[in-house]
Amino acid sequence: MDHSKVSADGKTILIVDDVEVNRVILEEIIKDMNCSPVLAKDGEEALEKVKACLPQLILTDISMPGMNGYELCKSLKESEKTRNIPVIFISAFDAPQDIVEGFSIGGADYITKPFIPEEIQARVGVHLRLYEMHRELMEMNRRLQISVSEQLKQMEQEKKNILYALADIAAQNSLYDKAYVKRVGDNCRILATGMQLSLAFEEKVSDTYIDTIELAAPLCDIGNIGVSKEILQKEGELTEEETLAMQSHTSIGAKLLSDLHGSSDYNDFIRISIEIANYHHENWDGSGYPKGLKRDEIPLAAQIVSLVNGYCFLTGKEGKSREEALAIMRDEAGVKYNPDIFEICCKISRQLC
Repeated sequence: MDHSKVSADGKTILIVDDVEVNRVILEEIIKDMNCSPVLAKDGEEALEKVKACLPQLILTDISMPGMNGYELCKSLKESEKTRNIPVIFISAFDAPQDIVEGFSIGGADYITKPFIPEEIQARVGVHLRLYEMHRELMEMNRRLQISVSEQLKQMEQEKKNILYALADIAAQNSLYDKAYVKRVGDNCRILATGMQLSLAFEEKVSDTYIDTIELAAPLCDIGNIGVSKEILQKEGELTEEETLAMQSHTSIGAKLLSDLHGSSDYNDFIRISIEIANYHHENWDGSGYPKGLKRDEIPLAAQIVSLVNGYCFLTGKEGKSREEALAIMRDEAGVKYNPDIFEICCKISRQLC
């Protein structure tokens, strides 16, 4: 047995011809290659056969009633599932324009009648091997993409771990503990979820946004890593110079985060983290820093974190009750905080941790 027969063992070959004697002859040729022939008398039946069992190669006549061979090939090439199946035309049409037409619509080969059985076997064997090589290459690419994707995810997670480690150090320098930082993230998620149920914010706050802001919020003060502990831990009023140094943590944090790159999902996390780090000290009335942004000039994530930070500070370091904290914050709604977000915060405040 020759090489084409060995390499073709077990493959399914669809034979399409409206003349029964041609189908029988081709069937025997294909069986001699240790392949499994499937027969169809026209293009419509061929498509049904393909749906039932995907062949590795198709041999088709061109001149058939109803859907001809060219139309069958075009239909197969339009489907992602079947476009890579090699189609070999076997036809009495031997004019150059007929052969060119066959190749131009995606045919893999063109054999004119009368054909020689050995030629059929040789060409079928070649295209089956090419088809198998193509499938193996596609599978290798798929596995490579999975491997690269997993490595990128691991790299992104490692970068996040470094960021959270830096944020923990910054928090400790500011005399905040890990529990406080985590509480900020948890409460940002709770507040954003409440906002998603509001007509004013439902189009701005998606499930992905909620997940991202929970992860990004704890990085809000990561820039404190670049501010001296003496200033961060100083009791009493800061000098003007110290105040400027303290306020610089917003730009320091934004710069640190801006220097990181990754996949699109990771960059979305970084983008929101940068917005939070840079603008969570902006005030609704424009009196905040670093740029004096006001109202909706302030990124939404920064507005959320600003409000949650105020609540967590009052109920944490200041030891205020939920009611006392909200009463204090109400005086600052419309000044420091977005009043619409504050009202939502009041409604879901019992859920805050």
